[in-house]
Amino acid sequence: MKKLANVIQISAITGISILVLLIAATLVSAKSGDVTELQIGVKHRPASCEIQAHKGDKIKVHYRGKLTDGSVFDSSFERGTPFDFELGSGQVIKGWDQGLLGMCVGEKRKLKIPAKMGYGDRGSPPKIPGGATLIFDTELIAVNGKGAAGVGGDDNSEL
Repeated sequence: MKKLANVIQISAITGISILVLLIAATLVSAKSGDVTELQIGVKHRPASCEIQAHKGDKIKVHYRGKLTDGSVFDSSFERGTPFDFELGSGQVIKGWDQGLLGMCVGEKRKLKIPAKMGYGDRGSPPKIPGGATLIFDTELIAVNGKGAAGVGGDDNSEL
């Protein structure tokens, strides 16, 4: 009977320990800012959307790329030159190809991109570690060479 009581006590302690570890792991994961799915936040939408980005369009985008700890790994804003590419053609990470679809010229979005839609387990050394969630502040400047007046200035404080 005493052995059974000891086994039950050890099982209860082990169960509580596992529960505490699971809760701690959940809290750490939630605090880290990592995401498992693409998150798109519209930070600014123009009054009218006359020009919208679709798959196959050549787009020009200003961006600032950060890790979840806030460190910036790349920024076209600081260089003063937007990045251009064909949307949906695989020229950029999947998070961009999907996260910029339907964006209007002059619109600003914040993309939170999980590792599986970014650089995966390998990362992009030395600045982007493997398994990193990426956060991009973006502004669509032009679609197929057509922009809007007042878009792409150096006031990126809203991002």
